[in-house]
Amino acid sequence: MTLSEHALLGAPPEYLTPMERPSLAEAQAWCHHLATTHYENFHVATWFLPRKIRPHFESIYAYCRVADDLGDEVDDPEVAMRLLNAWGSMLDECYETPERSMHPVFVALHETVRECGVPRELFSDLLHAFRMDQVKTEYETWHELLEYSRYSANPVGRLVLWVCGYQEESLALLSDKVCTALQLANFWQDVTEDADRGRRYIPAQAMEQFGVEDGQIEGRVFTPEFAAMIESLVAGTRAMLHDGGVISSHVDKELAVTLDLFRKGGDAILDGITAENFDVLRGRPVVSKVKKLGLLAGALIAKIRAGLTT
Repeated sequence: MTLSEHALLGAPPEYLTPMERPSLAEAQAWCHHLATTHYENFHVATWFLPRKIRPHFESIYAYCRVADDLGDEVDDPEVAMRLLNAWGSMLDECYETPERSMHPVFVALHETVRECGVPRELFSDLLHAFRMDQVKTEYETWHELLEYSRYSANPVGRLVLWVCGYQEESLALLSDKVCTALQLANFWQDVTEDADRGRRYIPAQAMEQFGVEDGQIEGRVFTPEFAAMIESLVAGTRAMLHDGGVISSHVDKELAVTLDLFRKGGDAILDGITAENFDVLRGRPVVSKVKKLGLLAGALIAKIRAGLTT
């Protein structure tokens, strides 16, 4: 890598590589700060994970968060692709010559790799998805969308399983269903936001089946045909979510609390879309604060009942 690539010049300022290599403690603190202060609240679920793996989860989250922002928060696709390629080179460095890593994410991530033996492929697959976002903005078939989710979502669940000590492919396949369903639920929730970014994740195949035109999304034209399409997509997504949700009965109780929280969060998104009569063009259906608190309270109660508070 050149010095400018290593420094991530052109990235959001908070992600620039420091001039001096941070200690492991400093790097883990950096990842913890990102995980607990970023605009997403996904990190709340980490409290329900076993305490010993929380630093690993935070380093994984930081890797994903920065990579995602390098792709989405940089206006020029060429610059974004350069930054993502640099991030990939830094990932290789983390595995091959970790003593040369300078960015706090990779200093922290190496400890996760060292302790848990995480395959590099899981991280590189995620990066592949972020690169795809720079060049592919529309999806034609359901198969294409599932293939994208294979890279963009499924590695996250497999990473969580891996650092928790579960490496069986049978469990990973169940996790894939949950993660893909969560990804799809977010797509159906974010139709208008994605359209504003010039992206369409609703497969053209589904639009043709229900007689929906691209212009309806751009013009926010809601019709019974559009409602029927989203209802069908929601139903298929919910079925996938529940098919994979049985994974909770195959892992320890502490991890099961977290996995159940993820699944219920997906259900809540789909419930929110349904409550709007599938009109995702009017605005982004949201999960209410009351619903979120209810999900968290339920998870907390489950953790206490299992005698797992730490």
